[in-house]
Amino acid sequence: MTYEEALDYISSVAWQGSRPGLERIAALMNGLGNVQNDLKYIHIAGTNGKGSVSALLSSVLTAAGYRTGLFTSPFITRFNERMQINGVPISDESLAEVVEQVRPVADTMEDKPTEFELITAAGFLWFAREACDIVVLETGLGGRLDATNLIQQDECAVITNIGLDHTEYLGDTVAQIAWEKACIIKPGAPVAAYDSDPEAMAVLRDMTEQQGGSLSVASFGDIVSLSDSLDGQSFRYKNGPVLTMQLLGAHQLRNAAVALEAVEILRRRGWNISDASLEAGFAATRWPARFEVVGRDPVVIVDGAHNPQGVEALCDGIRHYLPGQRIVCLVGVLADKDWRKMMDMLKEVAVDFVVVQPDSPRALRDTELAAYLSDRDHWVAVADT
Repeated sequence: MTYEEALDYISSVAWQGSRPGLERIAALMNGLGNVQNDLKYIHIAGTNGKGSVSALLSSVLTAAGYRTGLFTSPFITRFNERMQINGVPISDESLAEVVEQVRPVADTMEDKPTEFELITAAGFLWFAREACDIVVLETGLGGRLDATNLIQQDECAVITNIGLDHTEYLGDTVAQIAWEKACIIKPGAPVAAYDSDPEAMAVLRDMTEQQGGSLSVASFGDIVSLSDSLDGQSFRYKNGPVLTMQLLGAHQLRNAAVALEAVEILRRRGWNISDASLEAGFAATRWPARFEVVGRDPVVIVDGAHNPQGVEALCDGIRHYLPGQRIVCLVGVLADKDWRKMMDMLKEVAVDFVVVQPDSPRALRDTELAAYLSDRDHWVAVADT
C-alpha cells in the first residue's frame, strides 16, 4: 500500500461521519492484538485547549528524554500531523504500513469502522510498534464514546475548558457535556483540570470521587505574567521556574497551568521531569493556528477558533495585542456551528471581512455569511475562489 492509497482508504469511509460507540474500535483493536494495552497514556478531553495542553505536555516529556507519542485532531497542513513521536509526524511510509495492517481486519468487520476509528487504530499500532514510553492522547469528540476511550488505564486524565459545542452529540447543557468528557476518568486515576464553568466543575468532582481518584484544579490566581508580546510570553506558576512560550493569549497561560498540574501528577507517579525539562519543553512548543503570528508587515494572525469560547479568546487576543489597529478578518465557518454568535463577537473587533466557503459538505454558504456580516459599520466581500 502506498501513502496515497492509505489516505484514500481512510477517507473512503468519511461519509459515515461520527458514530459514537466503542464496539467497533474494540473489535478492530482485538483483531490487531490489543496493542493499545501495551502503552501508557495521558488522556485529554475538553471543549477548548486540548491541542495546546497536549502540545505542551508532549514537548515537556520529550525534553525530559521520554519517547513521547502525540495523537491529535484535526491536522492543519498534512494528515501525518495527527500522530507524532517526539514532535516528528509519522512518515508517509510508516503510515502506509500501519494502515495496511489495519485494513484487512477492518474489511472483515460487519459493522465497518468510521474514519476516526481507523485513524485511532493506526495510531495505537504505530505508537506500540515504535515502543513509546508514553502517549499524549487527545479525544476526537466528547469522551465517553470516543474511540480513544478504549484505553483501560492512564497515568493522568486531563480535562480542559468545557463549553457548548457538538451539542447534537454531547447534550445541550454544560453539565451534560462535562459528564460526557469526564467519562474518560478511569478508576483510581488522578485528574488535572481547567477551572471551568461551575456546573462543569461539579460534574468533574463527582466523577472523580465516584472513580476513587484525585482532582488537581489549575489555580489561575497563581499565574504571574512577566512579559507578553507578539514574540511570546513568560510567566511563573505557583513557586515554579520562569517559563517562556510562544503560545499567545491569557487563555494559553491558563492552559499552561493545566499542563503544569498534569506534570506535577506525573512527577508524583515517578516520571523524571526536571525544571530544566519544563523550561526547554515550554520554549520549544509550537502549535499552529492558535493565534499564530505568520506575518509582521502587516501583522497576520491565523486562528482556528470554531466555537464561541474559542472566538472569545481570539477576540481577547486581538484587543490585547493589536489595540487600535484596523482589523480585516478572512473568515469561513461550518453551518452546524453556533456561527451567528461567533460572527457577532468578531464584528466587535473587525471592521472589514473577506468571506470564504470552507471545502466541506458542512460549510455555510459564503453568500449567507456575507449577508449576515454586512451592515453600515462593516465592509464585506466574498472571496473569488
